[in-house]
Amino acid sequence: MKKDMICIACPRGCYMTVEVGDNGEFVSVTGNTCKRGETYAKTEITNPTRSLTSTVKVIGGAHPVVPVKSASPVPKGLLFECMKEINKAEIKAPVKIGDTVIENILGTGVDIIATNIC
Repeated sequence: MKKDMICIACPRGCYMTVEVGDNGEFVSVTGNTCKRGETYAKTEITNPTRSLTSTVKVIGGAHPVVPVKSASPVPKGLLFECMKEINKAEIKAPVKIGDTVIENILGTGVDIIATNIC
């Protein structure tokens, strides 16, 4: 089976065609102009991940919420469950950039960290 996709690994946005085997395994990719495209295609086929950004409620802060992000990408299939956990979270002021707001969200090994002060 072939799957068409646009690479987002760099600003070029290469149009790629990925060959996928019968068991869903990565076979090959064409259309990429750099090695990052091949890596992106493999990841998208075998274990797609995404960076996650949101806000978390702050108690006693100068602002009612603080922006947060995942320290590294999380599995795409867990995004909505991660958002449920983030929406339940609260943090007490003061908050500094890089503070861990949620450690090891959903057992993924990924922390949710603050990206601003409050």
